[in-house]
Amino acid sequence: MDTAFMILWIVLLVVLVVVEASTVQLVTIWFALGSLVALIANLLHASAWIQGTLFVAVSLISLAATRPLVKKFTKKTRVPTNADMVIGKSAVVVEEINNDLASGLVKVGGVTWTARTSDSSVMPEGTDAVVEKIEGVKLIVSAK
Repeated sequence: MDTAFMILWIVLLVVLVVVEASTVQLVTIWFALGSLVALIANLLHASAWIQGTLFVAVSLISLAATRPLVKKFTKKTRVPTNADMVIGKSAVVVEEINNDLASGLVKVGGVTWTARTSDSSVMPEGTDAVVEKIEGVKLIVSAK
C-alpha cells in the first residue's frame, strides 16, 4: 500500500464530494466514484498504474452510463400555454405605451394586457399593433 497514493485518493474523493455537494447539478460525482474505486484498489495493494487506470475507467464508464439519464432529467422543455396564442395577433392600444414610463395597455381578443414596444417607441392610444412576443406578463408589440 502506497501511502502517497492513498492520501491522493482520499483528498481527491473529499474534494470532489464537497464540490458535488455545493452545486445543484451533477458535476463531479463520476470522478468521486472513480477515486473511491482507486482508493479501494490502493487498500488492496494494487499498483499505481492499476489505481490510475481504475480511476479513469470507472469515471468514464459511470459518466457514459448515467449521461442519458442526466440529460433526461435536466432537459428544459418549453411548455406552450394558451397565452402563446396571442403571438402574431392584432392588438389595439387602449392606453399609450411608453417604455420609459413603464406604462401601456393593449387589447387582444377582448383581453387587456400590459404592453411594451419592441423598439422603445411611444404608441398612442388607438394605434393598431401586432404582438411579437411575451415577456413575463407583458406583450411586446410593434406598429402594424
